[in-house]
Amino acid sequence: MRTVTVRKLEIGAGRPKICVPVAGRVEEEILSAAEEIKASPADMVEWRADWFDGISDPERTRGVLERLRNTLGELPLLFTFRTSGEGGEKEIDVPGYVSLNGSAVRSGMADLVDVEAFAGGGAAEEIIGEAHSAGVKVIASNHDFHQTPSREEIVSRLIKMQDMGADIAKIAVMPQSRKDVLTLLSATEEMTSEYAKIPVITMSMGGLGAISRVCGEVFGSAVTFGAVSRESAPGQLGAEELDMALSIFHKKAL
Repeated sequence: MRTVTVRKLEIGAGRPKICVPVAGRVEEEILSAAEEIKASPADMVEWRADWFDGISDPERTRGVLERLRNTLGELPLLFTFRTSGEGGEKEIDVPGYVSLNGSAVRSGMADLVDVEAFAGGGAAEEIIGEAHSAGVKVIASNHDFHQTPSREEIVSRLIKMQDMGADIAKIAVMPQSRKDVLTLLSATEEMTSEYAKIPVITMSMGGLGAISRVCGEVFGSAVTFGAVSRESAPGQLGAEELDMALSIFHKKAL
C-alpha cells in the first residue's frame, strides 16, 4: 500500500494521524478555532465549510480559505463540504457541489478535498480529476448515520473509492450494537490486508464506536478525527485524549 504525503505529513505510515475539524458559522469563529487547534496535538485540520454561513459567496469562501492557510502554517488543510444527505449542515445540488469543490481546488489553499464518493452525476470523478490536475489530494468518503452495512458492503464501497482514483478512502458508519463495531473493524482489517493500494480511514460513530477512533493502528485506519472546541460528528473524542490513547497503542504495536 502506498502512503500519501501532504506537506510534511505522511498518511498511512506509523500511528494514525489526528485530524481536527473547524466548524464555525462566521469567519471570526473559524479563525479562532484554527488558532486553538495549532496548540493541540492535531496533525491536520479539516474545514467543514458546510457550517460557514457565507459558503454561497465565492469571494468570502476564498477569503476564509486564505486566512485559514495563513493561520495554520504547515498544518495540512482538508476542505470538506458535507452534504445534508451525509450528515452535513446544508443542502446543495450536484452542479453546485462540483463547482464549490473546484473553487477550493483552484484556490491553491487546500491540500486535500473530501469528495462524497456516491454523490451521483459523475461528481466524484470530475472533482478527483480536477484536484489531481492541480496537485491536490482527494479523500473519497461515505457516511451512513443510520446503520452499519455488512462487512462485505463496507469493503465493496472502499474498493469503489479506490477504483475511482481517490488518494484515500474513508467510510463512517453508525453502530446499533457492539457487533456492528466489530463489523466495521473486521471490514477495515480485510480491506487493508487484502485489497488496499491507498490509505483507508474508517470509523464507527457515537459512543458505541469510540474504540474505533483509537485502534486504527491495529486494524488499519490511517486517520482519526478529534475535537478541540466543537465536535463535527457524534462520538468524537478530544484531540488530547486521542493523542494519549494513540500513543499507548503505538508503543504496544512496536
